[in-house]
Amino acid sequence: MRFAMVVALSAALVGCVSSPVDYEAKLSQQDPKWASPACQQARSAVTDYAQREKDHPGWGFGVLLGPYSMGMVAAVKEHEQQQRRLLARQMHLQCSSQPLPKELDFDPAIYAPKKAQYP
Repeated sequence: MRFAMVVALSAALVGCVSSPVDYEAKLSQQDPKWASPACQQARSAVTDYAQREKDHPGWGFGVLLGPYSMGMVAAVKEHEQQQRRLLARQMHLQCSSQPLPKELDFDPAIYAPKKAQYP
């Protein structure tokens, strides 16, 4: 029962971050940074990510593997949420002169892979 509650809570939290493509639409195209090569590269990365996100199996994959795979699916969704936040942050830094919004003002190192220490 406790496991099911954790999975349900994780699934609810995963949907909190909007797509970087939606965030791109919110940015002003009148900003001087918008036409810069760095911004064009960031927008290209967001488009590529959106296409990869459409192509992967998503929640249906977890259903095919059975109820015990819900933890794995929740971990995949959490990773996707982290990637969305990082891409939106990178796009804002490259394409906007405005200060970072509160939801994107974080240290990107928190999402960096942790170095494993084996005994």
